[in-house]
Amino acid sequence: MLGCFACSLALMLFAAGGARRSNARLPVPLPAKIGSTEIGIASWYGVPYDGRAAASGEIYDMEKLTAAHRALPFQTWVEITNLSNGKQVDVRITDRGPYVRGRIIDLSMAAARQIDMVRTGTARVRVKVIAAPAVAPPVKALATSQTNAAGYAVQAGAFSDPTRAEAFRETLPYSDVRVVERQGKGDQPLWRILIGRALTLQAATALAAEVEKASGAAIVVRDEAEE
Repeated sequence: MLGCFACSLALMLFAAGGARRSNARLPVPLPAKIGSTEIGIASWYGVPYDGRAAASGEIYDMEKLTAAHRALPFQTWVEITNLSNGKQVDVRITDRGPYVRGRIIDLSMAAARQIDMVRTGTARVRVKVIAAPAVAPPVKALATSQTNAAGYAVQAGAFSDPTRAEAFRETLPYSDVRVVERQGKGDQPLWRILIGRALTLQAATALAAEVEKASGAAIVVRDEAEE
């Protein structure tokens, strides 16, 4: 990031590594200068972080327009431009990360969707610090208690051959993909590709829409761990 928080960013580069999260003690971020920009690789995160506390103490909701950054102060607003297609989205910094070398910002799934980078997983972007909006974007209303009850996952496919199931799993751009064996018809084993754990029905439905773009098919099912 160019501008007054550049020094702070440099101090934090030691945390870059294979994990998105780090337990390292971070210095207090310096105020961000409106108009300062940074260009680099963005990634996004959804499950299994959805519903967990972010570094700011706010509960992370993958359907809100938020992001994680290693140096910008919490509640800073930034404009993200996908340099491959020109699409833009404004997000609020609520978390720390990403701690993967070469990446500069981690977007929520909702933000990644708006700039069309869910399927690719990463994109080259420009991050520009902007003023906070005069009126905050409306928060999505909570659905019924049934909708918010946890216990769902997304099934992206089912195979009678475990080798094919594992090969398909590796093609999916999600962090929480697993192959689960289950009895099929006629006592024949079936290997299902599941994404997400103990999701609410609302979150699972949103995730299924994104998975369908990547795999061509996706359905919401009861989480195997919950059955």
